[in-house]
Amino acid sequence: MSQPTNRLFDEFAKLMTDAAGTAQGVKREAENAFRSQMERFLADMDLVKRDDFDAVQEMASRARTENAVLKEQVEKLEKRIDELENGSKPARATSRKK
Repeated sequence: MSQPTNRLFDEFAKLMTDAAGTAQGVKREAENAFRSQMERFLADMDLVKRDDFDAVQEMASRARTENAVLKEQVEKLEKRIDELENGSKPARATSRKK
């Protein structure tokens, strides 16, 4: 009687192994389908990739720094123009006398 029981267990184990393999295949297919749907959804949302965002953020930071430098230069030039228009000598011109 031991023989039919072992054979039953062997068949059951084989059935369970096949079922586990099938379940893993179904899981992979579900993951792939979900990933595909999410990629399509995100592409439709027109989102920005992180690398692109970081690059634009760096460009904006550089532009702000450059704007501050240019603003300072413009203020100095405006001050010099005002000095020249009012007839006073600029600070540099007085220090260049020989």
